[in-house]
Order: sequence, then structure tokens, then C-alpha cells
Amino acid sequence: MADNDYDPAGSTQMFRAFVEETPAPQAPGSVNTYGNSGGNRTGKIALIAVVALAVLGAVIWLAVK
Repeated sequence: MADNDYDPAGSTQMFRAFVEETPAPQAPGSVNTYGNSGGNRTGKIALIAVVALAVLGAVIWLAVK
């Protein structure tokens, strides 16, 4: 049974518009993977390392005390 509400021409037009989209220009030599920069991730890892060292230091200090 055919679905009378389906418009294949509309889907084709939407697909063509998607394919013909031009990506945002990037600076030469830069690599941008999934729009995520590595700086933010590095900062989070450094913060977690500092907190872990502080907790470890506190545990050792309480054990020695």
C-alpha cells in the first residue's frame, strides 16, 4: 500500500541542499576534528590530576599523623 503523503522530490531537494553546502573556511594547516579543541580537554585532565594529588596527599598526611 502506497503512502500518499510522501514527497520524494522534497527529499531529493533537501539532500541536494545538504550536499551542496559549503563548509566553513579554516586556517591553512589547522586540523579541526569534530569541532573540538584539545586545549579544553588538556585543562580538564590537568585539573583532575591536581585534585587527585591533593586527595592522595591528604590521605597520606592523615595516615602518618
